[in-house]
Amino acid sequence: MKKWFFDADYLQACNCDYGCPCEFSAPPTTGSCHGVGVWRIERGQYDGVSLDGTGLGFAAQWPKAIHEGNGTVCIFVDEKASPEQRDALLQIASGAAGGLPFEILATTFSTLLEPRFVPFEFNLDGLQSSARLGDNLRISLAPIKNPVTGDPEQVAVDHGTGFIFKKAECASAREGAVAIKEMNFSYPDKAGFVARIHYGN
Repeated sequence: MKKWFFDADYLQACNCDYGCPCEFSAPPTTGSCHGVGVWRIERGQYDGVSLDGTGLGFAAQWPKAIHEGNGTVCIFVDEKASPEQRDALLQIASGAAGGLPFEILATTFSTLLEPRFVPFEFNLDGLQSSARLGDNLRISLAPIKNPVTGDPEQVAVDHGTGFIFKKAECASAREGAVAIKEMNFSYPDKAGFVARIHYGN
């Protein structure tokens, strides 16, 4: 198994209500799960290939809870990645290289779509963070608003046994959308997260 790791900033949006029941081992809000996520890799390496400054993203949908499987996923890779970096990121994201979270997620997918190589725009600004991957995938976060006063709320999840992230700030995803031929969804004002992660095998 080739060794790899990366440290990255991570944005996520899905179709669940704020906080996302999946983080509490509960069924998704609507019974199914549709989500998107983007990692901006600050520092990383795969078998001697530097991953510094590259980007990785996904759009996925599952007919029921994630652990029940039969999901579909499309991997997005920053188009500026070299051929060696592209191969490394796809090996990681597919779960072939082992390591969390990808080796677990890979077991929940029955359909792996052709990867997309697109421009990445990533703006890290706390609860106002956003990402745009070509014309295909968009995440735009905002603070959750208090329903009575309208003031921004500060909510965080400390998920010690989590494998996507251990700690994250909870946001309102003003936009969480993907538009490709095989997958098209958009869920405004649903669950969003911003986190700092470390992955590896």
